[in-house]
Amino acid sequence: MSYAVKEMFYSLQGEGRHTGRPAVFCRFAGCNLWSGRERDRAKAACNFCDTDFVGVNGIGGGRFNDATSLAIAIENMWGGGASERFVVLTGGEPLLKVGDEILSELHDLGFEIALETNGTLAAPNTIDWITVSPKGATTLVQTAGNELKLVFPQAGLDPAGFEKLAFDHFLLQPLDGPQLEANTAAAIAYCLQHPRWRLSLQTHKFMGIR
Repeated sequence: MSYAVKEMFYSLQGEGRHTGRPAVFCRFAGCNLWSGRERDRAKAACNFCDTDFVGVNGIGGGRFNDATSLAIAIENMWGGGASERFVVLTGGEPLLKVGDEILSELHDLGFEIALETNGTLAAPNTIDWITVSPKGATTLVQTAGNELKLVFPQAGLDPAGFEKLAFDHFLLQPLDGPQLEANTAAAIAYCLQHPRWRLSLQTHKFMGIR
């Protein structure tokens, strides 16, 4: 299988339970909820997306002919030595491409693998850390994992409707954009009233890192 990667870089995880942890981020091109083109945004299931996942022209991006070449590229991007290797597979929607082959290659190189998905596709059970971030009026297929990270608020999505799912952690992340201050206040208030939820901030944005 070949892989189209928008960008790849080494940084600190900026959000979720692994905030502050060094990781290689591998962002796959393509998504099943939005084409990535502005003309299609209004009709997209995830019309608030702030990520560029179109093409392969980002830093470290490219087309990889097989899982071995992609895994080696990820290893070469890692800057932390031989231990505690950590990679975050993201997108777009990484599960359009991620399967047992690339997961096996990365595990053989000693990587702990995290994956961030919109939850509309089933994830292989060999992934070490699964983050599901539900988007809009979509059907959630991946209903179990390590953390459920809900961008908040979203019209028609009530956090209470996810609490019975089999996740270890439930996170509210304020919706970025012109109303970020109000959305952050609303997320804080919700977490205070519903202690099962924790606040997740996009710390990389105000730290000035990728």
